[in-house]
Amino acid sequence: MNWSVFEGLLSGVNKYSTAFGRIWLSLVFIFRLLVYLVAAERVWSDDHKDFDCNTRQPGCTNVCYDHFFPVSHIRLWALQLILVTCPSFLVLMHVAYREAKEQRLREAGGDSYRCIYPNPGKKRGGLWWTYLFSLIFKAGVDMVFLYIFYHLYRNYTLPRVVKCELPPCPNVVDCFISRPTEKNIFTLFMVVTACVCVVLSLVEAAYLIGKR
Repeated sequence: MNWSVFEGLLSGVNKYSTAFGRIWLSLVFIFRLLVYLVAAERVWSDDHKDFDCNTRQPGCTNVCYDHFFPVSHIRLWALQLILVTCPSFLVLMHVAYREAKEQRLREAGGDSYRCIYPNPGKKRGGLWWTYLFSLIFKAGVDMVFLYIFYHLYRNYTLPRVVKCELPPCPNVVDCFISRPTEKNIFTLFMVVTACVCVVLSLVEAAYLIGKR
């Protein structure tokens, strides 16, 4: 992974964010992205391989695993992190558009040029709406994924043993999840950080509206 690219994007987003936005970015990149890359991927790397059922019936283990893990935590978190960070880069693109437009007008106007955006990064007009939309979208994405996790994995926890009686299993079989305690700890950590990010986004939106 090219960390210099992320560092450049992070510094660019920080430049046009409020204090709440900078805290949100630090929380996402340090406590969510780094934890995901360094630890969470390894914890879930053996979830299918070490999902053991007390039967040798061909296909039973795969069917039971698919039933209890319709979508892996790690893949849902990856999609969540991608969707939740995209709106911040949309703000950067809007600022870059303003700067490019200002440059074109400066070249075309010559001596009669009149500055339209004295400060392209100032949250006025369309950029204010773009920034507000990004905050609402980020909070919405996190809330949707929190609901998805709660719906798929009740109370965000994994049991040590699950009972499965789906065909082709011959009868009710016991299946054992690999490292459920460790996975529950990481799940709780990611849920708590997502909740904090939702609160920060909503607080920043309120601050932005109140300041205007």
